Amino acid sequence: MLTCAMQRYVELYRAGGFKFDEQHNVLKSFVAFAAAAGDEVVRSDRVFEWTALTPSARRRRILLRTVRRFALTLKAEDPRHEVPAANALGRVTFQRSSPHIYTTDELTRLMRAAEMPIVPSIAPVTYVALFGLLAATGLRISEAIALQLGDISEDGLVIRNSKRRTNRLVPLHETTRRALDAYLSIRKRQGACDGPLFVSVSGRALLYDTVNKVFRRLIQSTGIRNETGQRGPRIHDLRHTFAVRSLERCGHDRDAVARHIVALSTYLGHAHVSGTYWYLEATPVVLQQIADVSESLHRRGTP
Repeated sequence: MLTCAMQRYVELYRAGGFKFDEQHNVLKSFVAFAAAAGDEVVRSDRVFEWTALTPSARRRRILLRTVRRFALTLKAEDPRHEVPAANALGRVTFQRSSPHIYTTDELTRLMRAAEMPIVPSIAPVTYVALFGLLAATGLRISEAIALQLGDISEDGLVIRNSKRRTNRLVPLHETTRRALDAYLSIRKRQGACDGPLFVSVSGRALLYDTVNKVFRRLIQSTGIRNETGQRGPRIHDLRHTFAVRSLERCGHDRDAVARHIVALSTYLGHAHVSGTYWYLEATPVVLQQIADVSESLHRRGTP
């Protein structure tokens, strides 16, 4: 019974455009645990017994929240289902870590480091093209390594089955297009006219873990670091950097900023503009623009 209910629940979310993969895995784990105990409905004591198997207190709260939402949906159809108290394990708190906004110098150092091969192969060319594309477009790393040669069109890159299972077209600046074409001229020497855009030495699609390890090694070799006590710069921070730098170009024009945010949200593949604001971070340029606008408003209000 719970298994069928879970499948309907997951399908409902996916029909709404959500991937729901992590939540699905959580619910499969809980349902298997409950079914092994002979449960046909959600029981609060079983939920707490299951979450107790996880050593991390924060992770236990996340698991509780996921199953509780499932239970709320089921209870609307069948009152026998129990809904565990939301705060039974404490509140789920999330503290956003400040992203690393790369400077032009840091990006240059990163690209130069990627150009230096350990052995002659396509790997350096691939990573230069990959990291350059991420910095120039703000693509998610998952979107970039999933690109196929057939996804390159005259109008830009076709991003398929993105975070919310949607497709979108990402136009490219002429300089980005030239850099990509230069990589393609080398990439096509592999002899394949289709398949993944970014490939490893073996000609296969890049894996996220491999890309992440290479990126961390390059960051360490270039000496790019955050302040003491903060985590090191991430690949995903290239996406944050793209969003912030593009906003800086709007200057003091409030109408331009408003239009830009909407366009940027679409370009980044966000379902809501609120998701784009999450990527923005205060930088000296942005703060100076805010100060200039505030000063201008103050002067207008002075009699």
